[in-house]
Amino acid sequence: MYQDDKWNAVEGEEKVGFLEQVNPIGGKYKVSPQTSQVHWRNLPFYNGLAMIRITDSLWPNKKLKIFYVTEQGNLYRLNGTSPPIHDVNNKGFVNVTEENVLEYLRFFCFFVRGEEGPFLISEDVNDPLLPQMDEATKNAFANVLRPASYEGKDEKGNFRCDAVVFYSNALFLANFSVQPSGMIEMLDDEPILQDLPIRVDQPVD
Repeated sequence: MYQDDKWNAVEGEEKVGFLEQVNPIGGKYKVSPQTSQVHWRNLPFYNGLAMIRITDSLWPNKKLKIFYVTEQGNLYRLNGTSPPIHDVNNKGFVNVTEENVLEYLRFFCFFVRGEEGPFLISEDVNDPLLPQMDEATKNAFANVLRPASYEGKDEKGNFRCDAVVFYSNALFLANFSVQPSGMIEMLDDEPILQDLPIRVDQPVD
């Protein structure tokens, strides 16, 4: 979702106006039409809302990407905590279905972070969100990664999903319950690979 080809460039006056609205981001990240890149894409699980991504060539951390969900001019910055997503969900825009629940799971787990970073849903060893790894680690990943799967609804009407999660320096097989309201609960997790020499490095704040 974050590296695919569904992003659209924001250019011209629209770009200038948006950057003026957010500059400086969080009081510390300066942006400008000359050095910043702004892209947007639709989110299938949010009716009528879009996600915006900002990068800037002058930021010290070249990996930093800033994300927002935009709703009729209102901006919700996705800063690694849960309140922005819950705020959007509570406004009634969320529409999780069997068709988009896995995409919502990837979104939620990437942007609602723990002390050690994102809960990256890991499905393919060639995912650009994964860090660089040596050949032995790459082979170990290739042996255990698999596509996230939708396993049907439970008796409460919640969506059940299974996925491999990369968190801190370990891989887990996790079972999730995703409510139609957008709330997610990790029901169980089983370590697959531990004490890895790498961690996810995808800063959003």
